[in-house]
Amino acid sequence: MDSKILTTLEFHKIIHKLTQHAATSLGKAEAEELAPSSDLETVKLMLQATDEAYKADRLKGNPPFGGITNISSSLHRSRIGGTLNPVELMEIASTSRGARRVKRHLENLHDDDPIPLLHETSDQLSEHKELEDAIFDCIDDQGEVMDSASVQLASIRRELRGGESRIREKLEQMIRSSSVQKMLQDAIITLRSDRYVIPVKQEYRSHFGGIVHDQSGSGATLFIEPEATVVMNNKLRELRAAELREIEKILQMLTAKAAEHVEDLLYNQELLGKLDFAFAKARLGHEMKATLPRMNDRGFLKIKRGRHPLIAADKIVPIDVELGNTYTAIIVTGPNTGGKTVSLKTVGLLSLMSMSGLFVPVEDGSQLCVFDAIYADIGDEQSIEQSLSTFSSHLVNIIRILKSMTAKSLVLLDELGAGTDPAEGSALAIAMLEHIHSLGSRIIATTHYSELKAYAYNRKGVINASMEFDIATLSPTYRLLVGVPGRSNAFAIAERLGLSKTIIDHARGEVSEEDQRVENMIASLEADRLNAESERQTAQSLRQDMEKQRGRHEAELRKFEEQRDKMLEKAQEEARDAVAKARQEAEKIISDLRKLALEEGASVKEHKLIEARRKLDEAVPELHKKQNRPSNAGQQKAARKIEAGDEVMVYSLNQKGLIVEVHGTDATVQLGIMKMKVAMADMELIKPAAPLKQQPKQAASVKRSRDENVKMELDLRGSNLEEALMEVDQFLDESFLSGIGQVYIIHGHGTGVLRSGIQQYLRKHSHVKKYRLGNYGEGGAGVTVAELN
Repeated sequence: MDSKILTTLEFHKIIHKLTQHAATSLGKAEAEELAPSSDLETVKLMLQATDEAYKADRLKGNPPFGGITNISSSLHRSRIGGTLNPVELMEIASTSRGARRVKRHLENLHDDDPIPLLHETSDQLSEHKELEDAIFDCIDDQGEVMDSASVQLASIRRELRGGESRIREKLEQMIRSSSVQKMLQDAIITLRSDRYVIPVKQEYRSHFGGIVHDQSGSGATLFIEPEATVVMNNKLRELRAAELREIEKILQMLTAKAAEHVEDLLYNQELLGKLDFAFAKARLGHEMKATLPRMNDRGFLKIKRGRHPLIAADKIVPIDVELGNTYTAIIVTGPNTGGKTVSLKTVGLLSLMSMSGLFVPVEDGSQLCVFDAIYADIGDEQSIEQSLSTFSSHLVNIIRILKSMTAKSLVLLDELGAGTDPAEGSALAIAMLEHIHSLGSRIIATTHYSELKAYAYNRKGVINASMEFDIATLSPTYRLLVGVPGRSNAFAIAERLGLSKTIIDHARGEVSEEDQRVENMIASLEADRLNAESERQTAQSLRQDMEKQRGRHEAELRKFEEQRDKMLEKAQEEARDAVAKARQEAEKIISDLRKLALEEGASVKEHKLIEARRKLDEAVPELHKKQNRPSNAGQQKAARKIEAGDEVMVYSLNQKGLIVEVHGTDATVQLGIMKMKVAMADMELIKPAAPLKQQPKQAASVKRSRDENVKMELDLRGSNLEEALMEVDQFLDESFLSGIGQVYIIHGHGTGVLRSGIQQYLRKHSHVKKYRLGNYGEGGAGVTVAELN
């Protein structure tokens, strides 16, 4: 890409913004080298990396790039045998640790939300924890070699600290002495050339032995090392030299370890720079509120509400541009300061950004093209040194563009043909536009010449556009209107500013009739456009309202369906619980029948019991099925009253049975070997009883002392306690033999004597498992409910 176009469209300012979002110097270096690519696949990969980083940053934030620095020079020096200092080694270890952390971060993210391109890059990062540990074990955070780096260094430093302590003790004894204090400038101990000294007044130099290492600026103070500490200071100097030799040895050992992994570490650094660069692009996209554009290489542009990225969001007016489909050239007309140049630069800069793998500030659904080159002639490039006029400088630039462009180029021309005679300038502009258009290049040009409006109107593949101007406020709106040529608005502006109507009418008379018709046609088109836009906005508002209402209705419908499903599920669960309870009771009855058959010598076929249990299992309702009653059930019941011996369908159990006995609104139903009390409303007549039809076979033959029709309740109201207990005893025996699991004894409220006596009797009865007072709907305290064994 021509560097001149990058400067013209201010691409370097985008690069500057990008570098500010890089977390490391490596990422900054990658950003500074960013350039647009003319290869579609390369651009798609660059955008994919940005998109994955954008998603990763939104989900889990930036990878931990802290501690990563440019260690290239240190690694190269270690490779040629140089010894690295502690700070350089710490940077190598810190960068290696940072690479490991970045790799883990992206691996974890990839497991939850795939980011294949970034994961592939991070997966190539090599790990060198052994090298990191070796360096961190020897060097602290301040870049100092620690005592623990080697046994020898620890021993030397212990001796150093001991020697320094002894020297200070010796000197402190001296400065506390009254005979010495009078010769001292200050009673302090200080260092000169790594040797401990004390400040002595100049006049006592001859009385004070030792070595002078320094003196004050005035010469009144001498820094003297007393003879008593000379030997001790010499020992310290030897120890310090030994310390430096040991540190050098440790640094050489660590440098050699780093040199073993130079190639891996350099490659790590390259990969880290690419990863940081990708996340810098993502953060720039966040800042600009930019989106991922769709890319093509067909010369097609479709920008929806595109914004210039270098203009504040609250000041810029978005533009909509489509180029390369039905038309390949746009001629933009309109007044000065109307935004023509900004629109031109917006198209060019957004194209450069997308070709560089950057998100662009447009709405979703926008498309941009990968051009082989973008050319622009924008602004006044008059050169005094080269004695070129405005027209000449523009023409030189355009000639260069005409020689270089291809059918896959984008050409942006500002104020085409300006700076010379209008007649010749417009003719030359039309000729250049025709040449570019015939070549197939995509072109957007701005102009003031009305002749170019007619050219765009008559030429296939070329369309007019203009920058909107508000006559009421005499100011531009900066909106690009494709399909509508611009008006001069000179007469309207003059009239608004108060110019005499006579002068304005005279001026209109000087304009040719053809030009006047063109202006009137443009005015009519603009009025139609405003009306169409108003209607479109109204229709869009209505559509949004309808979508909101539809959304509310759908939400209410979903809520209703959820409530319905919950209620249905609850009802089905209750039905299943009822069947489960009935199954338990039936199992108890079967067990009792087996015992009774053994006691009475009767015979119960085991396969019949298994068949009965299977039928009970089939009666369990499935949650995904709904049992619907026939709509004519009530009519059937009304047509014929259910009587004993009829065959019925029990809704709640989805089971057929025979009516044994009718009790008003309830009936005892024989369901296989089980008898149950069922409400009449819960059953439907299937088949009336046949007068001479043989009774169903019982599951077990048991001798009975009374009729088969045994009731499940006993009413004792009005009886005395003695009579009641006799009836209760007989009632319990009959119920037990009939296989009834639960009976109701009605004694009423009264004084409570009857209730207490009956309950005491039930407590000792062998057939009674347990008893309780009736619940709500069963008679309350006026009824005792007994469960039989």
